[in-house]
Amino acid sequence: MGYFSGKVVVVTGAGSGMGRSYALEFARSGARLALMDFDVKGLGKTVTLLNGLGRSDILHEVFDVSNREAMFGFAERVLKRFGTVDVVINNAGIAGDGMPAWETSLKAYERVMAVNFYGVLHGTQAFLPTLIRKNQGHVVNVSSIFGLVGAPSHTDYSASKFAVRGYTEALMAELSATGVGVHLVHPGGIATNIAKGGQFDKFDARYLTTSPDDIARVVRKGIERGRARMVYGNDSFKTWLGARLVPVKWLSKLVWHDMKATLNLAPYAQAGVVNKTIEQHKETQ
Repeated sequence: MGYFSGKVVVVTGAGSGMGRSYALEFARSGARLALMDFDVKGLGKTVTLLNGLGRSDILHEVFDVSNREAMFGFAERVLKRFGTVDVVINNAGIAGDGMPAWETSLKAYERVMAVNFYGVLHGTQAFLPTLIRKNQGHVVNVSSIFGLVGAPSHTDYSASKFAVRGYTEALMAELSATGVGVHLVHPGGIATNIAKGGQFDKFDARYLTTSPDDIARVVRKGIERGRARMVYGNDSFKTWLGARLVPVKWLSKLVWHDMKATLNLAPYAQAGVVNKTIEQHKETQ
């Protein structure tokens, strides 16, 4: 019997990408699954793939992780269906606007934070009481390598992923004397559809190259081995090493140099462009 055989694993954002791979990986490990996503068709495809593996013990629902009431209602139905929960993977996330800070609207910041940070918060708080009562289980929160370093044209996304990192590291300290394991995941360039479209197309082809199935295996093994932090995917080790060893002043320059050609960021460095854009942006608020 494997470590996850018969255990109840919750996965948010299970309709595509890493979330779908987590669902398939844990299903193959014998887990019972509770899945959610905002995308009806995507989640339906995940369930179909799981059925193809001979798995029918699946609870799946469609809602937005930023909706706190929906998340807590989901948690109640998971406990009613399975009687317990063992692993919660707060994976759901969205990309930001991909614009420089002075062109990113307040609505964009609020939306990205609502999904990427508050979605993690809601998922953790909805299931954590059960884990604490059992004095066992795992909370897995998915940040990003942009939760290790800030990236140009990603102030909204980076802010949300740094928030996930800070929250999870604090949670690790709070639960260190319990039997509940807390794990923080920093994916690098994983081949998902999170940033498809517009200026990200070129970036996707060069950067988002690691299979989501690979990181799903890494996370499964990391949970079993009690690894608190998992950094995996294209450019992830380089970013992690830079965040640990390189002074922030120089690190930001390195990140700028690495990304500016791909995302066509060079004009943003011109003060005249910045000032003009800020004034125009103020007029639309």
